[in-house]
Amino acid sequence: MFSGSHVAIVTPFKNGRVDEDAYKNLIEWHIEQGTNGIIACGTTGESPTLSHAEHNRVIELCVKTVNKRIPVMAGTGSNSTVEAISLTEHAANVGADAALLVNPYYNKPTQEGIYQHYKAIAEAVSIPQFIYNIPGRTASQVSTDTIARLAELKNVAGVKDAVGDLAVTTEIISRCGDDLVILSGDDTLTLPMMVLGAKGVISTTANVVPAKMAKMVELAAAGDFKAAKRVHYEMAELMKVLFIETNPIPVKAALAMMGKVTDEIRLPLCPISQMSREKLQSVMKQMELI
Repeated sequence: MFSGSHVAIVTPFKNGRVDEDAYKNLIEWHIEQGTNGIIACGTTGESPTLSHAEHNRVIELCVKTVNKRIPVMAGTGSNSTVEAISLTEHAANVGADAALLVNPYYNKPTQEGIYQHYKAIAEAVSIPQFIYNIPGRTASQVSTDTIARLAELKNVAGVKDAVGDLAVTTEIISRCGDDLVILSGDDTLTLPMMVLGAKGVISTTANVVPAKMAKMVELAAAGDFKAAKRVHYEMAELMKVLFIETNPIPVKAALAMMGKVTDEIRLPLCPISQMSREKLQSVMKQMELI
């Protein structure tokens, strides 16, 4: 259910509010383009600047619009365990298929604290849950030993691995690959991670080229790595330029160039610089996306 190309979808804004029509149109486009699943309210969806009411509404709207055609994974993580449980309960109640839970940030818990955090959420809410391991943003990392402990919990279903270290990926898959679905959290590393045994990706780049990302992942899953490599290289410059500034600044700018959303973004993130815009626009034109 959770293999393939999953888009970490942007949250469109218009005049300071969530643009629900644009959001629904994006979801329909992704389903048409072959995206295998949608992650609502992830980092790319600007979850840190959504109010709780907006956060819950965006997840509910995503679930309703998708209408069981593909899986919906809801970003419900927090550095407060009580808050994470509340958000995850809401996602389960409105019909999300799984929850994506970022490793606790800022307060830098010990590994035992991280384990107890995820365990408490898993025991409180029954839907499948994915650990989102991204130390570059959170200043904490879920160790492989802790992941192996969490794999013993029945509804801890997988890991979004955004550590950015293939040695770590190798260790996780070798120890837990039979018990957990490992998804890449780094577009540029998706293909090598799938060679190692990852089942797909939670992708930023899929916001812009959903069909290409889905095709690369499909080919890799089928073991046709030569063909998958060709598609990877077709996206290589785009994957690079979409992170020229903090995600999701460039991807929102790209989608605005395509007429899909406005480029409105919430502080403390700010609009893309002119220099970065020109580089992004050049790559988009080369790929005939605009």
